[in-house]
Parts: sequence; structure tokens; C-alpha cells
Amino acid sequence: MKIAIATDGNSVAQHFGRCEQYTLVSIEDGEEIGRENVLSPEHQPGILPLFLSAYNITHIAAGGMGPKAQELFVEKNIQVMVGVSGILENVIEDFIQGSLTIGESLCEHGPDHVCDHE
Repeated sequence: MKIAIATDGNSVAQHFGRCEQYTLVSIEDGEEIGRENVLSPEHQPGILPLFLSAYNITHIAAGGMGPKAQELFVEKNIQVMVGVSGILENVIEDFIQGSLTIGESLCEHGPDHVCDHE
């Protein structure tokens, strides 16, 4: 398994498309076996699922993500987890333990979409 976590500082970013970087964590047999940080490319609709899938991720975690981006990840067989928040180390440990709390996207992308959680 390999999870990409939208990251700002040492916390999960609230908007996956506008984060500073992605923390990519490789997991095997219930243990972290590798980690790398990848700077986020310039935000452009539809580019991030393609960009991150090149790293062979199996999961993506963020506070919020629009429905189109979620759909593009699913098309690439990448499990989307939204509503995630907290300190990066805790989120990684919870994911490995199978106890990561997920929920509704913290960013709603309706027709009058405005995000202000940067």
C-alpha cells in the first residue's frame, strides 16, 4: 500500500488541491517502509490525480476534495479518504492501524464554490 496525504506543515491539509506538498508513505505488513515528500504542482483541474497516480499510490487522504477530483482518483483505482484532519504522524499511525477517522469532505464544491482554508 502507498498513501498520499495532502500536507501543510505537519498537519493534513484541508484542501488537497492547494496543499504545500504530499507525504507519500509506503506500508507493508502493517509497517511503514518508506516515506517521501513531493511538492504540489500548480493547481489545475484534473492534473493532481494523474500526477499522484504516477507514484503508484493506492490511497489519497485530505480534509477536503471536490467530487470531480474524487471521481478521477476512483477511475485510477485509488481509494479516496476525505474528512481527515490532524497531525501527520497520528494520521499515518491511525491509517496503518486501520482506525483512521474519515467523513464528509471539508470543502464543498458547489456551483458557487469558494475555498478559503489556505
